[in-house]
Amino acid sequence: MTSGDSRWLEGIVVLDLTRYLAGPVATRLLTELGATVIKIEQPPYGDPNRSNRPRVNRRAGAHIQQNRGKQSVCIDIDTEEGQAIILELATKADVVVENFSPGVLARKGIGYEDLKRVRPDIIMASISGFGQTGPLSERPCFDLIAQAYSGIMHMTGEPDGPPTFVGTGLADSNAGVHAFAAIGHALFHRLRTGKGCHLDIAMVDSIFHYHEQSVHGASMEPDSYVPMRAGRHYPYLCPAGSFRGPQGWIVILCTEWQMKNLWAAVGRPELSEDPRFDSNPHRVENRDAVTAIIEEWMATFTSDEDVMRVLEEHRVPHGPTLSPADALAHPHFLARGVVRTVHDPLAGDIQIPGFPFRTSEPLPDHELLAPALGEHNDAVLGGFLGYSQDRLSDLRNRGVIDAKPH
Repeated sequence: MTSGDSRWLEGIVVLDLTRYLAGPVATRLLTELGATVIKIEQPPYGDPNRSNRPRVNRRAGAHIQQNRGKQSVCIDIDTEEGQAIILELATKADVVVENFSPGVLARKGIGYEDLKRVRPDIIMASISGFGQTGPLSERPCFDLIAQAYSGIMHMTGEPDGPPTFVGTGLADSNAGVHAFAAIGHALFHRLRTGKGCHLDIAMVDSIFHYHEQSVHGASMEPDSYVPMRAGRHYPYLCPAGSFRGPQGWIVILCTEWQMKNLWAAVGRPELSEDPRFDSNPHRVENRDAVTAIIEEWMATFTSDEDVMRVLEEHRVPHGPTLSPADALAHPHFLARGVVRTVHDPLAGDIQIPGFPFRTSEPLPDHELLAPALGEHNDAVLGGFLGYSQDRLSDLRNRGVIDAKPH
Protein backbone atom coordinates (compact mmCIF):
# COMPACT_ATOMS: atom_id res chain seq x y z
CA MET A 1 0.00 0.00 0.00
CA THR A 2 1.30 3.43 -0.85
CA SER A 3 1.21 6.62 1.15
CA GLY A 4 -1.88 8.80 0.86
CA ASP A 5 -0.23 11.56 -1.16
CA SER A 6 0.11 9.27 -4.18
CA ARG A 7 -3.37 7.77 -4.03
CA TRP A 8 -5.11 10.20 -6.36
CA LEU A 9 -8.60 8.85 -5.67
CA GLU A 10 -8.04 7.76 -2.08
CA GLY A 11 -11.33 7.98 -0.18
CA ILE A 12 -13.48 7.74 -3.32
CA VAL A 13 -15.79 4.71 -3.10
CA VAL A 14 -17.01 3.16 -6.34
CA LEU A 15 -19.86 0.66 -6.50
CA ASP A 16 -19.07 -1.49 -9.53
CA LEU A 17 -22.08 -3.23 -11.11
CA THR A 18 -20.22 -4.09 -14.31
CA ARG A 19 -19.16 -7.24 -16.12
CA TYR A 20 -17.55 -8.34 -19.37
CA LEU A 21 -15.24 -5.59 -20.71
CA ALA A 22 -16.46 -2.00 -21.11
CA GLY A 23 -17.50 -1.48 -17.49
CA PRO A 24 -14.59 -3.34 -15.89
CA VAL A 25 -12.15 -1.22 -17.95
CA ALA A 26 -13.58 1.96 -16.42
CA THR A 27 -13.52 0.68 -12.85
CA ARG A 28 -10.08 -0.91 -13.30
CA LEU A 29 -8.63 2.51 -14.16
CA LEU A 30 -10.34 4.01 -11.11
CA THR A 31 -8.87 1.23 -8.97
CA GLU A 32 -5.39 1.93 -10.28
CA LEU A 33 -5.74 5.57 -9.19
CA GLY A 34 -6.52 4.45 -5.65
CA ALA A 35 -10.32 4.40 -5.48
CA THR A 36 -11.99 1.75 -3.34
CA VAL A 37 -13.94 -0.29 -5.87
CA ILE A 38 -16.59 -2.70 -4.60
CA LYS A 39 -17.40 -5.09 -7.41
CA ILE A 40 -20.87 -6.62 -7.20
CA GLU A 41 -21.05 -10.05 -8.85
CA GLN A 42 -24.08 -12.19 -9.49
CA PRO A 43 -24.11 -15.76 -8.10
CA PRO A 44 -23.33 -18.49 -8.85
CA TYR A 45 -20.49 -17.66 -11.28
CA GLY A 46 -19.88 -13.91 -11.04
CA ASP A 47 -18.41 -11.83 -13.85
CA PRO A 48 -18.20 -13.94 -17.05
CA ASN A 49 -14.58 -12.74 -17.35
CA ARG A 50 -13.78 -15.36 -14.72
CA SER A 51 -14.39 -18.17 -17.22
CA ASN A 52 -12.50 -16.68 -20.18
CA ARG A 53 -9.45 -18.39 -21.60
CA PRO A 54 -6.53 -18.58 -21.23
CA ARG A 55 -6.74 -19.80 -17.64
CA VAL A 56 -4.12 -21.18 -15.25
CA ASN A 57 -5.28 -22.95 -12.09
CA ARG A 58 -8.81 -21.79 -12.86
CA ARG A 59 -7.72 -18.14 -12.95
CA ALA A 60 -8.58 -16.27 -16.15
CA GLY A 61 -6.15 -13.72 -17.51
CA ALA A 62 -9.07 -11.43 -18.41
CA HIS A 63 -10.22 -11.44 -14.79
CA ILE A 64 -6.72 -10.69 -13.51
CA GLN A 65 -6.20 -7.85 -15.99
CA GLN A 66 -9.57 -6.14 -15.51
CA ASN A 67 -10.38 -6.78 -11.84
CA ARG A 68 -7.11 -6.49 -9.93
CA GLY A 69 -7.54 -4.59 -6.69
CA LYS A 70 -11.31 -4.66 -6.61
CA GLN A 71 -13.29 -5.99 -3.66
CA SER A 72 -15.66 -8.75 -4.75
CA VAL A 73 -19.08 -8.98 -3.12
CA CYS A 74 -21.35 -11.68 -4.54
CA ILE A 75 -25.00 -10.62 -4.18
CA ASP A 76 -28.11 -11.84 -5.96
CA ILE A 77 -29.48 -8.53 -7.21
CA ASP A 78 -32.55 -10.28 -8.57
CA THR A 79 -33.85 -10.60 -5.00
CA GLU A 80 -35.46 -7.81 -3.02
CA GLU A 81 -32.91 -8.27 -0.23
CA GLY A 82 -30.05 -8.06 -2.73
CA GLN A 83 -31.49 -4.87 -4.17
CA ALA A 84 -31.87 -3.42 -0.68
CA ILE A 85 -28.19 -4.15 -0.01
CA ILE A 86 -27.24 -2.31 -3.22
CA LEU A 87 -29.22 0.74 -2.09
CA GLU A 88 -27.53 0.59 1.30
CA LEU A 89 -24.09 0.38 -0.31
CA ALA A 90 -25.00 3.32 -2.55
CA THR A 91 -25.40 5.53 0.52
CA LYS A 92 -21.67 5.00 1.14
CA ALA A 93 -20.57 5.35 -2.50
CA ASP A 94 -19.42 8.34 -4.50
CA VAL A 95 -19.72 6.68 -7.91
CA VAL A 96 -21.74 3.80 -9.35
CA VAL A 97 -20.74 2.23 -12.66
CA GLU A 98 -22.95 -0.21 -14.56
CA ASN A 99 -23.17 -1.70 -18.04
CA PHE A 100 -26.51 -3.49 -18.05
CA SER A 101 -28.91 -2.89 -20.90
CA PRO A 102 -30.80 0.40 -20.47
CA GLY A 103 -33.71 0.08 -18.05
CA VAL A 104 -32.63 -3.19 -16.41
CA LEU A 105 -31.49 -1.68 -13.12
CA ALA A 106 -34.44 0.70 -12.96
CA ARG A 107 -36.78 -2.29 -13.21
CA LYS A 108 -34.94 -3.81 -10.25
CA GLY A 109 -35.39 -0.64 -8.21
CA ILE A 110 -31.66 0.24 -8.29
CA GLY A 111 -31.51 2.64 -11.25
CA TYR A 112 -30.19 6.18 -11.09
CA GLU A 113 -33.38 7.75 -9.71
CA ASP A 114 -33.52 5.08 -6.98
CA LEU A 115 -29.87 5.63 -6.03
CA LYS A 116 -30.30 9.40 -6.13
CA ARG A 117 -33.03 9.17 -3.52
CA VAL A 118 -30.66 7.55 -1.02
CA ARG A 119 -27.55 9.52 -2.08
CA PRO A 120 -28.54 12.81 -3.76
CA ASP A 121 -25.03 13.65 -5.01
CA ILE A 122 -24.33 10.19 -6.43
CA ILE A 123 -22.52 9.99 -9.77
CA MET A 124 -23.70 7.09 -11.91
CA ALA A 125 -22.02 6.06 -15.17
CA SER A 126 -24.14 3.85 -17.39
CA ILE A 127 -22.25 2.19 -20.25
CA SER A 128 -24.22 0.57 -23.06
CA GLY A 129 -24.06 -0.15 -26.75
CA PHE A 130 -26.28 2.61 -28.12
CA GLY A 131 -26.85 4.80 -25.06
CA GLN A 132 -29.75 5.31 -22.67
CA THR A 133 -31.85 7.24 -25.21
CA GLY A 134 -32.58 7.10 -28.93
CA PRO A 135 -34.36 4.66 -31.24
CA LEU A 136 -31.65 1.99 -30.88
CA SER A 137 -31.14 2.26 -27.13
CA GLU A 138 -32.86 -1.00 -26.24
CA ARG A 139 -31.12 -3.11 -28.88
CA PRO A 140 -28.51 -5.63 -27.73
CA CYS A 141 -25.02 -4.60 -28.80
CA PHE A 142 -21.60 -6.22 -28.86
CA ASP A 143 -18.26 -4.78 -29.90
CA LEU A 144 -18.49 -5.83 -33.55
CA ILE A 145 -21.99 -4.38 -33.85
CA ALA A 146 -20.75 -1.08 -32.43
CA GLN A 147 -17.86 -1.10 -34.90
CA ALA A 148 -20.35 -1.66 -37.73
CA TYR A 149 -22.80 1.08 -36.69
CA SER A 150 -20.03 3.60 -36.00
CA GLY A 151 -18.55 3.42 -39.50
CA ILE A 152 -15.24 2.07 -38.20
CA MET A 153 -15.73 -1.20 -40.08
CA HIS A 154 -16.68 0.67 -43.25
CA MET A 155 -13.32 2.45 -43.09
CA THR A 156 -11.28 -0.71 -42.39
CA GLY A 157 -10.14 -3.20 -45.02
CA GLU A 158 -9.43 -3.23 -48.73
CA PRO A 159 -11.59 -0.93 -50.89
CA ASP A 160 -12.79 -3.82 -53.05
CA GLY A 161 -13.23 -6.17 -50.09
CA PRO A 162 -15.72 -6.48 -47.24
CA PRO A 163 -15.72 -4.14 -44.25
CA THR A 164 -13.38 -5.58 -41.64
CA PHE A 165 -13.57 -5.31 -37.87
CA VAL A 166 -10.59 -4.14 -35.86
CA GLY A 167 -9.05 -7.17 -34.20
CA THR A 168 -9.53 -6.07 -30.61
CA GLY A 169 -12.33 -4.97 -28.29
CA LEU A 170 -12.13 -1.42 -29.61
CA ALA A 171 -15.67 -0.27 -28.77
CA ASP A 172 -15.81 -1.92 -25.35
CA SER A 173 -12.43 -0.71 -24.16
CA ASN A 174 -12.92 2.83 -25.46
CA ALA A 175 -16.34 3.13 -23.88
CA GLY A 176 -14.61 2.18 -20.63
CA VAL A 177 -11.92 4.82 -21.10
CA HIS A 178 -14.53 7.45 -22.00
CA ALA A 179 -16.46 6.54 -18.85
CA PHE A 180 -13.28 6.83 -16.78
CA ALA A 181 -12.66 10.33 -18.16
CA ALA A 182 -16.29 11.38 -17.67
CA ILE A 183 -16.29 10.16 -14.07
CA GLY A 184 -13.20 12.23 -13.28
CA HIS A 185 -14.83 15.36 -14.64
CA ALA A 186 -18.11 14.55 -12.89
CA LEU A 187 -16.23 14.32 -9.58
CA PHE A 188 -14.67 17.73 -10.30
CA HIS A 189 -18.12 19.13 -11.18
CA ARG A 190 -19.52 17.78 -7.91
CA LEU A 191 -16.62 19.30 -5.98
CA ARG A 192 -17.54 22.74 -7.38
CA THR A 193 -21.34 22.46 -7.33
CA GLY A 194 -22.24 19.69 -4.89
CA LYS A 195 -24.28 17.99 -7.60
CA GLY A 196 -24.06 14.44 -8.85
CA CYS A 197 -25.19 13.32 -12.29
CA HIS A 198 -26.06 10.39 -14.53
CA LEU A 199 -23.41 9.81 -17.22
CA ASP A 200 -24.62 8.12 -20.42
CA ILE A 201 -21.68 6.46 -22.24
CA ALA A 202 -22.36 4.55 -25.47
CA MET A 203 -19.95 2.25 -27.26
CA VAL A 204 -21.09 3.54 -30.65
CA ASP A 205 -20.69 7.19 -29.57
CA SER A 206 -17.22 6.53 -28.20
CA ILE A 207 -15.75 5.14 -31.41
CA PHE A 208 -17.80 7.33 -33.75
CA HIS A 209 -15.77 10.09 -32.11
CA TYR A 210 -12.68 8.50 -33.71
CA HIS A 211 -13.51 9.79 -37.19
CA GLU A 212 -10.96 12.52 -37.81
CA GLN A 213 -12.09 13.42 -41.33
CA SER A 214 -14.76 11.08 -42.66
CA VAL A 215 -17.74 12.72 -40.96
CA HIS A 216 -17.07 16.36 -41.70
CA GLY A 217 -15.79 15.44 -45.19
CA ALA A 218 -19.06 13.74 -46.09
CA SER A 219 -20.94 16.74 -44.67
CA MET A 220 -18.95 19.47 -46.41
CA GLU A 221 -18.61 17.81 -49.83
CA PRO A 222 -21.50 15.33 -50.07
CA ASP A 223 -21.28 15.04 -53.86
CA SER A 224 -17.54 14.56 -54.18
CA TYR A 225 -16.23 13.22 -50.87
CA VAL A 226 -17.05 9.54 -50.32
CA PRO A 227 -15.46 8.06 -47.18
CA MET A 228 -14.13 4.61 -48.07
CA ARG A 229 -11.65 2.13 -46.64
CA ALA A 230 -8.30 2.32 -48.34
CA GLY A 231 -6.53 -0.90 -47.43
CA ARG A 232 -2.91 -0.68 -46.37
CA HIS A 233 -2.26 2.89 -47.56
CA TYR A 234 -3.57 6.17 -46.15
CA PRO A 235 -5.38 7.71 -49.14
CA TYR A 236 -4.43 11.36 -48.67
CA LEU A 237 -0.69 11.04 -48.26
CA CYS A 238 2.06 9.13 -50.04
CA PRO A 239 4.04 7.33 -48.86
CA ALA A 240 1.88 6.47 -45.87
CA GLY A 241 1.10 2.84 -45.18
CA SER A 242 2.42 -0.67 -44.76
CA PHE A 243 5.30 -1.87 -46.94
CA ARG A 244 6.50 -5.44 -47.28
CA GLY A 245 9.92 -5.87 -45.73
CA PRO A 246 12.28 -8.84 -45.84
CA GLN A 247 10.50 -10.51 -42.90
CA GLY A 248 7.29 -8.64 -42.18
CA TRP A 249 5.57 -5.30 -42.68
CA ILE A 250 7.08 -1.89 -42.01
CA VAL A 251 5.02 1.29 -41.78
CA ILE A 252 6.41 4.44 -43.37
CA LEU A 253 4.77 7.86 -43.36
CA CYS A 254 6.49 10.89 -44.86
CA THR A 255 5.27 14.44 -45.13
CA GLU A 256 6.73 16.76 -47.75
CA TRP A 257 9.58 17.65 -45.38
CA GLN A 258 10.80 14.08 -45.02
CA MET A 259 10.75 13.00 -48.66
CA LYS A 260 14.39 13.96 -49.32
CA ASN A 261 15.34 11.83 -46.33
CA LEU A 262 13.47 8.86 -47.72
CA TRP A 263 14.94 9.12 -51.19
CA ALA A 264 18.41 9.44 -49.65
CA ALA A 265 17.79 6.29 -47.55
CA VAL A 266 16.67 4.43 -50.66
CA GLY A 267 19.80 5.61 -52.46
CA ARG A 268 17.79 7.51 -55.09
CA PRO A 269 18.13 11.22 -54.19
CA GLU A 270 17.37 12.19 -57.78
CA LEU A 271 13.75 11.08 -57.29
CA SER A 272 13.11 14.33 -55.41
CA GLU A 273 13.15 16.04 -58.82
CA ASP A 274 11.13 13.39 -60.64
CA PRO A 275 7.85 15.05 -61.76
CA ARG A 276 5.93 11.93 -60.70
CA PHE A 277 7.09 12.37 -57.11
CA ASP A 278 7.80 16.10 -56.64
CA SER A 279 4.65 16.80 -54.63
CA ASN A 280 2.23 14.87 -52.48
CA PRO A 281 -0.62 15.04 -55.05
CA HIS A 282 1.73 13.63 -57.70
CA ARG A 283 2.92 10.87 -55.39
CA VAL A 284 -0.67 9.96 -54.52
CA GLU A 285 -1.40 9.69 -58.26
CA ASN A 286 1.66 7.45 -58.66
CA ARG A 287 1.32 5.51 -55.42
CA ASP A 288 1.97 2.12 -57.06
CA ALA A 289 5.29 3.36 -58.42
CA VAL A 290 6.31 4.78 -55.03
CA THR A 291 5.37 1.52 -53.33
CA ALA A 292 7.33 -0.53 -55.85
CA ILE A 293 10.48 1.56 -55.36
CA ILE A 294 10.30 1.28 -51.57
CA GLU A 295 9.55 -2.45 -51.50
CA GLU A 296 12.20 -3.29 -54.10
CA TRP A 297 14.73 -1.41 -51.95
CA MET A 298 13.59 -3.24 -48.81
CA ALA A 299 13.97 -6.58 -50.57
CA THR A 300 17.74 -5.98 -50.85
CA PHE A 301 18.09 -6.44 -47.07
CA THR A 302 18.08 -9.69 -45.10
CA SER A 303 16.10 -8.44 -42.09
CA ASP A 304 13.55 -5.82 -41.15
CA GLU A 305 15.96 -4.55 -38.49
CA ASP A 306 18.51 -3.74 -41.18
CA VAL A 307 15.90 -1.79 -43.16
CA MET A 308 14.78 0.16 -40.12
CA ARG A 309 18.35 0.94 -39.11
CA VAL A 310 18.87 2.77 -42.42
CA LEU A 311 15.51 4.53 -42.09
CA GLU A 312 16.45 5.66 -38.59
CA GLU A 313 19.82 6.94 -39.76
CA HIS A 314 18.03 9.13 -42.29
CA ARG A 315 15.30 10.26 -39.87
CA VAL A 316 12.50 8.68 -41.89
CA PRO A 317 9.35 8.18 -39.77
CA HIS A 318 8.73 4.44 -39.64
CA GLY A 319 7.88 1.54 -37.38
CA PRO A 320 7.54 -2.22 -37.34
CA THR A 321 4.12 -3.83 -37.37
CA LEU A 322 4.37 -5.49 -33.98
CA SER A 323 2.15 -8.32 -32.86
CA PRO A 324 0.99 -8.22 -29.23
CA ALA A 325 3.41 -11.09 -28.57
CA ASP A 326 6.26 -9.01 -30.03
CA ALA A 327 5.40 -6.16 -27.69
CA LEU A 328 5.94 -8.30 -24.58
CA ALA A 329 9.73 -8.09 -25.00
CA HIS A 330 10.06 -4.74 -26.77
CA PRO A 331 12.53 -2.55 -24.82
CA HIS A 332 10.50 0.64 -25.25
CA PHE A 333 7.33 -1.01 -23.97
CA LEU A 334 9.18 -2.42 -21.00
CA ALA A 335 11.04 0.81 -20.20
CA ARG A 336 7.82 2.85 -20.08
CA GLY A 337 5.77 0.19 -18.32
CA VAL A 338 3.46 -0.17 -21.32
CA VAL A 339 3.88 -3.89 -20.66
CA ARG A 340 4.16 -4.83 -17.00
CA THR A 341 4.43 -8.07 -15.08
CA VAL A 342 1.97 -8.70 -12.27
CA HIS A 343 1.83 -11.62 -9.87
CA ASP A 344 -1.28 -13.64 -9.18
CA PRO A 345 -1.19 -16.17 -6.33
CA LEU A 346 -2.80 -18.86 -8.51
CA ALA A 347 -1.82 -18.02 -12.08
CA GLY A 348 1.71 -16.85 -11.25
CA ASP A 349 3.44 -14.04 -13.13
CA ILE A 350 1.64 -12.72 -16.19
CA GLN A 351 2.18 -9.71 -18.42
CA ILE A 352 -0.64 -7.22 -18.91
CA PRO A 353 -0.92 -3.69 -20.35
CA GLY A 354 0.38 -0.95 -18.09
CA PHE A 355 -1.47 2.10 -16.80
CA PRO A 356 -2.00 4.33 -19.86
CA PHE A 357 -0.76 7.73 -18.71
CA ARG A 358 2.38 9.12 -17.08
CA THR A 359 2.64 12.12 -14.79
CA SER A 360 5.21 14.16 -12.90
CA GLU A 361 3.28 13.45 -9.70
CA PRO A 362 3.58 9.94 -8.24
CA LEU A 363 0.84 7.48 -9.07
CA PRO A 364 -0.28 4.68 -6.74
CA ASP A 365 2.25 1.87 -6.67
CA HIS A 366 0.75 -1.03 -4.81
CA GLU A 367 0.14 -4.73 -5.28
CA LEU A 368 -3.34 -5.31 -6.68
CA LEU A 369 -4.73 -8.84 -6.63
CA ALA A 370 -7.78 -10.09 -8.50
CA PRO A 371 -10.35 -11.22 -5.93
CA ALA A 372 -11.96 -14.60 -5.55
CA LEU A 373 -15.73 -14.55 -6.05
CA GLY A 374 -17.33 -13.01 -2.96
CA GLU A 375 -13.97 -12.78 -1.21
CA HIS A 376 -14.91 -9.48 0.42
CA ASN A 377 -18.49 -10.26 1.45
CA ASP A 378 -17.70 -10.08 5.15
CA ALA A 379 -15.26 -7.16 4.89
CA VAL A 380 -17.71 -4.98 2.96
CA LEU A 381 -21.07 -6.03 4.38
CA GLY A 382 -19.71 -6.57 7.88
CA GLY A 383 -17.02 -3.92 8.16
CA PHE A 384 -18.50 -1.33 5.78
CA LEU A 385 -22.22 -1.73 6.50
CA GLY A 386 -21.97 -3.22 10.00
CA TYR A 387 -23.83 -6.48 9.37
CA SER A 388 -23.48 -9.01 12.17
CA GLN A 389 -22.05 -12.48 11.61
CA ASP A 390 -25.51 -13.93 12.26
CA ARG A 391 -26.99 -11.78 9.51
CA LEU A 392 -24.18 -12.67 7.11
CA SER A 393 -24.68 -16.37 7.82
CA ASP A 394 -28.41 -16.03 7.23
CA LEU A 395 -27.83 -14.28 3.89
CA ARG A 396 -25.40 -17.04 2.87
CA ASN A 397 -27.76 -19.81 3.90
CA ARG A 398 -30.60 -18.33 1.84
CA GLY A 399 -28.40 -17.73 -1.22
CA VAL A 400 -28.63 -13.93 -1.18
CA ILE A 401 -24.84 -13.78 -1.00
CA ASP A 402 -22.36 -16.39 -2.16
CA ALA A 403 -18.63 -17.03 -2.41
CA LYS A 404 -16.22 -19.39 -4.16
CA PRO A 405 -12.48 -19.92 -3.58
CA HIS A 406 -11.43 -19.09 -7.17
